[in-house]
Amino acid sequence: MTTGGENNLSLKGTTLVAAFVDPAYSWPPADGEGKNAIELQATTDLLDYANDDDDATTDAEREAMKMPEKPACMKKRSIFNCCCSADLDVVSDYEQKRKKAIAARKEYQARKKSKDRARRKLERLQNVPEGILIYRLDTANRTIDLISEPSNNTNLETLVTSYVVASSSPSNDVSRRGIDLVSDDGTKATLVACEQRTAIAWLEAMDLMLADSSKRNGLQAFNQKSESGAWADEGLNKSERDQIENQYLNLAAYSNKLIRAGALPGKNGKGGGAGGIYYSVEFQSDEGEDYEEEALESIAKRRAVIKDSWDFYRMICSLLRDRRKYDEAFRKMQLDPVYAYLNSMTGLNDPGEDGSESIEKEISQKALTDIESTNKTQLAEALVKKAEAALPSLVEICKALAGSLGMEEVGVGPIKDPQAAIRKAEKNYQGDLYKVTDYCRAMVVVKDFPSLLALLELARDSFGPLIRRVKLSTLKADHKALQGGYRDCKINLELKDHICEIQIHLWPMYTVCGVDGFRHYRHCLEYSTDSFVDPFDALEGLDRKTMAELIVMAEEAVADTPLHNLEWYQEKFILDYFAEVGLFIKHGLDQWAELTLRTLIKLRCESPDIGPDHHETYVLNRYLEQVLRRLGKEEEAAIVAKDVLRAEELRKTEKETAEKSLWTQFLNAPTSAYEMIADPNKTEREEQEMMRKEVKASKKQW
Repeated sequence: MTTGGENNLSLKGTTLVAAFVDPAYSWPPADGEGKNAIELQATTDLLDYANDDDDATTDAEREAMKMPEKPACMKKRSIFNCCCSADLDVVSDYEQKRKKAIAARKEYQARKKSKDRARRKLERLQNVPEGILIYRLDTANRTIDLISEPSNNTNLETLVTSYVVASSSPSNDVSRRGIDLVSDDGTKATLVACEQRTAIAWLEAMDLMLADSSKRNGLQAFNQKSESGAWADEGLNKSERDQIENQYLNLAAYSNKLIRAGALPGKNGKGGGAGGIYYSVEFQSDEGEDYEEEALESIAKRRAVIKDSWDFYRMICSLLRDRRKYDEAFRKMQLDPVYAYLNSMTGLNDPGEDGSESIEKEISQKALTDIESTNKTQLAEALVKKAEAALPSLVEICKALAGSLGMEEVGVGPIKDPQAAIRKAEKNYQGDLYKVTDYCRAMVVVKDFPSLLALLELARDSFGPLIRRVKLSTLKADHKALQGGYRDCKINLELKDHICEIQIHLWPMYTVCGVDGFRHYRHCLEYSTDSFVDPFDALEGLDRKTMAELIVMAEEAVADTPLHNLEWYQEKFILDYFAEVGLFIKHGLDQWAELTLRTLIKLRCESPDIGPDHHETYVLNRYLEQVLRRLGKEEEAAIVAKDVLRAEELRKTEKETAEKSLWTQFLNAPTSAYEMIADPNKTEREEQEMMRKEVKASKKQW
């Protein structure tokens, strides 16, 4: 397929070369012909060529590069010898010949280097594996040309050979590697890249290309029409747009080289198969080697900045994902029959405001009269010594609790570092070190709410006089969780004149992050993640160039696992792809956002631990519904909306089934209306009696 006519416009731009899939072949190929086998074939061909150096130097070239012999008058001279005028002429002639020889050598080396580069390109195109087509995009004249030979099974009638691009967009190809093209004469075509990152970089390059009014206007003489794309709305002039194109494509090419070389942590050097071998970007400029070296350093620095931004954004996605997990775990825990009783309990010295500590804390360490409170370091060290003295007693108490109740997990210590105590006091208690009550600390993990109630009862009966605080507020339905969604119970008790702390974790909450739970809490506190619900809101305010570069980093992160190879148990890559969905949505690549979301939903449904009714699947379906509506796919969006509504109704049904409403009891027993009038406190007594029975039943499980 050839579209458009000859174009002699002298517009500077960028040339991109990359590998695409021949429609007559499957990709990835069948077993035994896999991408690694194709990569090996392509690599071997290139290495074979690299060892083939049959460029012979001619006699004329040798003669031109031959250095002249030094004149006799220059060989043995002292500072006292003078040169006659004849000697000066000889020396001058020698210097001129020497300069010509040096220039000839430099010219020879440059010509040889250029020849080698051209031959490598030619040889590379002559050894393209079966099923791969190499295309070149020239952004100066908006053309895409086939520069490799067709394969044996290629359909020559539908083969795209030369194409003038008028518009481009992501295709609905399930591999997420397709680009839909429309030519200047309305002809439509689809190219499917061998790799995801190729399709992304080419589409961005074409979007920038089509936003250049000079290129569009220059082509009007050929009756060519074009769609400018999203970059045209940025209000950039040509110089700014060219600079962005240069920086973006340099970063994409640099990233590809790192992936190919296996230079990234966790990468095996096989990311992407054969496609990456043919990926190249060349800028049509007159800059020399020095510029290239400077540019490489600049690209590396820019990549480091964008990589840090990607890592931060991905961390936000991870923190909010775990917060949703905490919320879901707490929602299910509230369905426990004994939760109503726990929710009615009042803690001891528990302000109950929210999940955070504050200066109004009602307990504190006993004042040490022999230490000046103004010397914070000495005071913190003295309190640490008190904690060390109390630690053996705390260990014995934890052993007794674990032995009686069969804890899921128990841990004691370490003693809080003095400097850590000072930082905590400054942050939470206006520097009051006596308010810090976890110098000596322990943690226990209980199975569920009944186990927690049993532990509280056992603690009350065993060492009740030592208890100074029981903090239950974060476990109350009408109270806030800790930053990041975590909820637990704390018991403070006084041992040897020092207040210690036992942190009681509930297994469903604890398993979300495990021992990294505190790090999750600290990061959520530091970055105020509770201030927004949607992790994609972290991208607000970023310019279009930065968004495009972040997508390059996202593709770098998933280079070893293309979307079609993703498995349900690969949590790290599932999070990477979820974060990339946000970039696609914000960048206007809704088709690829849809394809990625559908894959993630499918994997979540396949997971034995998650399934179609899980809250993560519910969240992904909500995003999918939004994307489908943005694409104008209202019928498909309506189908997804039904799944979302069904999940919401399921949660509502679970709650209604687990909780016995007082009003439901009232409606089911019409005679209770008279009884309530005759005895207003009867319902309350019955409710209390029912609660006591539930507690007794749960005690049997303890």
